[in-house]
Amino acid sequence: MKKNNLLKLLGIALVVAIVSTGIFYGLFVNKLSSSTGSGKTLVVAAKTLKAGTQLTAGDLKTVPWPAETLPKGAFGNVDQVVGNTVFDTIGEDEPVMASRLASEKSGDGVPAGMRAVSVHVADSTGVLALVRSGQKVDVQVVVSHKESGNSIEVRTALEDLTVLSIHPQADQSSQGPSLPVVTLLAKPAEADVLAAADSGARVRLTLRNPLDDATRPRAPLTLENIMRASGEASTGQKAESPRTTAQVTKPKPVTKQ
Repeated sequence: MKKNNLLKLLGIALVVAIVSTGIFYGLFVNKLSSSTGSGKTLVVAAKTLKAGTQLTAGDLKTVPWPAETLPKGAFGNVDQVVGNTVFDTIGEDEPVMASRLASEKSGDGVPAGMRAVSVHVADSTGVLALVRSGQKVDVQVVVSHKESGNSIEVRTALEDLTVLSIHPQADQSSQGPSLPVVTLLAKPAEADVLAAADSGARVRLTLRNPLDDATRPRAPLTLENIMRASGEASTGQKAESPRTTAQVTKPKPVTKQ
């Protein structure tokens, strides 16, 4: 009798263990499957994509995305991105965002009638540390004339341009040295000026106050002109001293005859 009761208890314990194991396994599998992701994918760069690159399928890849919704401006399918043009360098495995692209279909980032132009910037490290996308800058062009004994000429070529992006990592320029790259929003004619300056001169940036949209005549300036103007100003100050003294000298009284 006792033996039969023991067998019944063992049988009941075995059934309870099986049921408990089944419940635990079901909960664990559901939890594990939910943690692997939502089935969505995110488009990222398969390699470093420089500004001006027109995207092909080989430039892109997808990675699993765990959340139910993608980040704003992100893409879930490679076909959504192919054909767009990069105007702000995208690093390898970095998500491809709409804010970094411009295309004929969407025009993202570049208004109609405008151009995004990248230039290599020299001698502007301090300014680049302050510049952010959306700020306004002036573009200075510096030329060294070797035939005139390496005389320096500088001119503010363009004013009040909007900064689209900054790539502080040095990039090889057409002139040899590695320089930071800044992408600017410009009119078509201004884009030509920037291209010529980037190819044959040193380009510097000056940061503008965001409320300052004033422009001024942009004549070229040389070191010789600066030194000559400084010398003339100094000479002029010395020459004025005698005239000033004469002006304050009291006239002699006139004696009536």
